Amino acid sequence: MTLAALLPLTQTIVRGVGRNKISFAISFVIVVAIATLYHLLRGIDAGKVIAALEAQSPLRILIAGMLVVAGYANLICYDLFALHTIGKFKIPLRVVAFASFTSYTIGHSLGAATLTCGLVRFRVYSFWNLNVVDIAKIAFVTGLTFWLGNIFVLGGAIAYAPAALSAVDNLPAWVNRLIGLAGLLAIGCYLIWLVAHPRSVGRADWRIALPNLRRTVLQIGIGTLDRCLASLSIFMLLPESPSVGFATIVVIFVLATLLGAVSHTPGSLGVVEAAILIGLPQYQREDLLATLLTFRVLDFFLPLMLATILFGLRELRLLARRAHRRQSDTALSL
Repeated sequence: MTLAALLPLTQTIVRGVGRNKISFAISFVIVVAIATLYHLLRGIDAGKVIAALEAQSPLRILIAGMLVVAGYANLICYDLFALHTIGKFKIPLRVVAFASFTSYTIGHSLGAATLTCGLVRFRVYSFWNLNVVDIAKIAFVTGLTFWLGNIFVLGGAIAYAPAALSAVDNLPAWVNRLIGLAGLLAIGCYLIWLVAHPRSVGRADWRIALPNLRRTVLQIGIGTLDRCLASLSIFMLLPESPSVGFATIVVIFVLATLLGAVSHTPGSLGVVEAAILIGLPQYQREDLLATLLTFRVLDFFLPLMLATILFGLRELRLLARRAHRRQSDTALSL
């Protein structure tokens, strides 16, 4: 499957959702994020930011980096779970690991992650006889895992620390606690819905059987671990003073990443930062900005560089094999 073969798929998806609507929505969100960040960062002392960066503990940075690595390793579980759900059991683990890491990292960095992640996955998995329908099903299951994990973690964290959300939505703590409990109730209702009999969604070739109750609990666990590892990694980078509870960090960080995900901006740049700066006024802006810069390097830029190099090397290897095959065919014909 060549890159040229991906173009019809790209064009079909873009036409389906509307190219102009996508471009306008992403451009609008980027402008709003930039304007918000500009407002939040006015008066920032660059010297204090540099001093905060220099004051960060190497040990805490190392621990945060290890948590980031664990979080990316957990992405393998996303794809493995999805592949097993759609009945694809024979894909080697190394292929799953490569596809999950590169598709998420490169796709997330380019924006419109549903489309771009799907294209990267299709490029990798098509060599193992997976078609467009299979990739769409994988995208659905991984997306469901992501949202179930987010709802469970965010619902639980808000129910436990409702005041954390008040910094963002300005609602009373009791209202926010009800919002958190409503999220947990939604998860409970979904699990109960699965108990009666096997459930499925879609039609014809696009129909997919939803995981049963036991597997859905595992699915929620995968998404929950993802969110907890990411929250812990940024928690380790925050200044020790003032002391802010982990539940508060979870609420703000998960909400910020969700806003970034639905914005479809490249790498959620600007959206996540603005949401965290608004949601954690307890910290000095310079200290918080230093934390966000370090987290971006660990969680975004370094993985993106690695994923790009790995994917590029794979493509070069495939080109070399194709060229060698053509030379062999030419030699045989002579």
